[in-house]
Amino acid sequence: MAIPVIDFSKLEGKERAETLARIADGCEDWGFFQLVNHGIPVELLERVKKVCSECYRLRAEGLKTSKTVQLLNKLVEEKGDAADAKRLDNVDWEDVFLLQDDNEWPANPPEFRETMKEYREELRKLAEKVMEVMDENLGFEKGSIKNAFSGNGEHQPFFGTKVSHYPPCPRLDLVNGLRAHTDAGGVILLFQDDQVGGLQILKDGQWIDVQPVANAIVINTGDQIEVLSNGRYKSVWHRVLTTSDGNRRSIASFYNPSLKATIAPGTNKDDSATTLYPKYAFGDYMDVYVKQKFLAKEPRFAAVRAV
Repeated sequence: MAIPVIDFSKLEGKERAETLARIADGCEDWGFFQLVNHGIPVELLERVKKVCSECYRLRAEGLKTSKTVQLLNKLVEEKGDAADAKRLDNVDWEDVFLLQDDNEWPANPPEFRETMKEYREELRKLAEKVMEVMDENLGFEKGSIKNAFSGNGEHQPFFGTKVSHYPPCPRLDLVNGLRAHTDAGGVILLFQDDQVGGLQILKDGQWIDVQPVANAIVINTGDQIEVLSNGRYKSVWHRVLTTSDGNRRSIASFYNPSLKATIAPGTNKDDSATTLYPKYAFGDYMDVYVKQKFLAKEPRFAAVRAV
């Protein structure tokens, strides 16, 4: 069983209907799919790989003194190879920083800022194209999801990029790369490592690898897309496993609603279904999510209903 890989360029040709159907299936049945021929130049993607890997190399010494590494070292010192060593279930084996339009970015390597600014603009445009495809497949008016995220243009949607590295881990049995969770927001676009795996999704009760595909962009739907689609599209549990060799690079961009945006199930002219989710401000949802990120998502919707 493999995550769907979809040629995004075929939306523009005679295979448009088939491609729309494949994307609909990716959203409905999987919650994850991979796009190839998505329009982002390979030359730019190669530069992104280079600057992010170099940035990680420059940060590597700092990781050695991180809380996660210190906790693991202490546990190994106390327990050694003991079978009863307690897992570190509240931390992730991940070096991470966030890029936004208004925060401080790494100054080294020197070409990092220019490259990542160019890349983020390409990802932002791709996210909006993907949302338009979702609009079409859901029977919404064009621009409906984008409008929902911006409060009909009154607010700026959030667009952030999480740059992560998962270094080799000496004790795979004691710590997660990234704990299982669903994503809080809207559309997530991941440029994952094409050599080192580790990302998995939960489907039909089984954890399935998201196979590395060179220069693909992995798309997954967050909790807000589930709400807007009234449950037709589901946000999916996913995690990252630790590895004993190889350094996994992961660059995830999040196109999310503004905190002030109102989120509620959308409708189309043929929709008579009962709404399954509450109407709420995205900021109220995030207040709940930050406390319950690694717990079941259904109580989050119940909690925000009561706000």
